[in-house]
Amino acid sequence: MRPTAIRRTAVAATVMSLALLTAACGSDAADKDGGDKGKADGASPAEPAAARVLTAAELEKVSLAQGDVKGHKVAKAGPGDSASTDDVTADKAACDVFADALMGAVSGSPAASTQRKVTSEPKKGVDQDSADLDEAFEAAFDITMTLTTLSSYEGKGAEESVAGLRTAADRCASGFTMTVDGDKQKIVKITEERVKGGEEAAGWTVDIDSEGDRMTMKLVRIRQGATVASFTAVNLAAAASGKDLELPTAVIDAQTAKLP
Repeated sequence: MRPTAIRRTAVAATVMSLALLTAACGSDAADKDGGDKGKADGASPAEPAAARVLTAAELEKVSLAQGDVKGHKVAKAGPGDSASTDDVTADKAACDVFADALMGAVSGSPAASTQRKVTSEPKKGVDQDSADLDEAFEAAFDITMTLTTLSSYEGKGAEESVAGLRTAADRCASGFTMTVDGDKQKIVKITEERVKGGEEAAGWTVDIDSEGDRMTMKLVRIRQGATVASFTAVNLAAAASGKDLELPTAVIDAQTAKLP
């Protein structure tokens, strides 16, 4: 999500004008002759088979579709929903990778990638006769928008994608400033989240100061074989109030379940 969208989300929500990612080879017991021959020849164990790299068409098939996540709307992401790595910079070089991921930019050199915008449906409004306006507003704008990116990589690209993001998160935990299309956003703090899924999973809560408005975002990366699923999420009501938001678990679980 572009920083202009982040800032506008926080400000607009405040004034109530929002429109709303090792199979073992061989058996544990090799037959005696074969085992002895392997030792005599100095043979090494066979390498695990390389994970299959999904094509663009295959990624489309396993990407989230409408109906996959109950209570959510799923659509293909448009040009304004994410940024290009060329548009995203950080004042600390070590943080570039994290800034790219947070803005939904596809990292590295994937063989193919897809993106979906997943929006939770608003909860039923609060009875105005039994609740104050703040509570009613929070209920009406309790909407989480999640940008989901699937990318497939050749070789060790998928593993490197996860490892690189972990390293960047660790090095930049105390904050940095990122710029997208000339808009600056202050990342105040990065805190690790516990997430599950796939062969590798990592997640973070990102505290942001957007021109004096404090808000949080969630960033999650899951790897299954040669495919990486990235999720970046923001909640409208939380953005307006400065409160934390919940991980978009339903979206993460639904997408991870579709990965081969």
